[in-house]
Amino acid sequence: MPVLELDRVTLSFGGLTVLNEVSFAVEPAQLFALIGPNGAGKTSIFNCISGIYAPRGNIRFGSRDIVGLRPHEVARLGIARTFQHGEIFPQMSVLDNLLTARHGLIRTNPISEMLRSSNVRRIEEKHRARVDELLYFMELERYRAAIVGDMPFGFQKIVGFARALAAEPKLLLTDEPSAGLSRGEREDLAYFMMKIKDEIGIAIVWVEHDMQMVADLADRVHVLDYGRSLSEGSPGAVLNDAEVIKAYLGTT
Repeated sequence: MPVLELDRVTLSFGGLTVLNEVSFAVEPAQLFALIGPNGAGKTSIFNCISGIYAPRGNIRFGSRDIVGLRPHEVARLGIARTFQHGEIFPQMSVLDNLLTARHGLIRTNPISEMLRSSNVRRIEEKHRARVDELLYFMELERYRAAIVGDMPFGFQKIVGFARALAAEPKLLLTDEPSAGLSRGEREDLAYFMMKIKDEIGIAIVWVEHDMQMVADLADRVHVLDYGRSLSEGSPGAVLNDAEVIKAYLGTT
């Protein structure tokens, strides 16, 4: 069963059709690249999956249709998201940024938390231990006390990935993670994306404009153009498709 399946997803604002019967499926542990020119509808797809927009059609996460669910309900099902600009808490440490992502997994109540019961302390220790594991996995353990806003932009992107993983997702949506990064930072990002896919086995839907990264890393590529599906297949086949080249570069 696919982790995620979109079936004829359509989104309109007034007379403007942003998405026009878009369909695709993402398999477990697959790095699925979603590409297309600016304005093609890529971020709108993410907003539909995340519960920000309620489109027509079906979006199935596992066996459940999630159209109409609110963003926090979608997140609790196991869908996490990273953003182009990081959207981390810059005044907080790396450790505290990751701990914030555990909030939806905490099953205590306000009274027991105020009393600092033994059960609350055990649960807190469990969540901190899991965050320590993620800091090690993302090679951030020596920066655990660093204030994120004082660190380079590429470092902040890695923290954003670590925080998304701290929510224990089954699916990760990542929106243009390489935007604004140097070549070295992009190589670091690529390393961690492959590490997440291969070692944790999380399916990743990846919006990207760097076609070399897409060609090197993606398992499958889906192309959007003006809100409609244009092409899908292996990176080699899609990036050599005449219609895809036309959509990106135009014609003479």
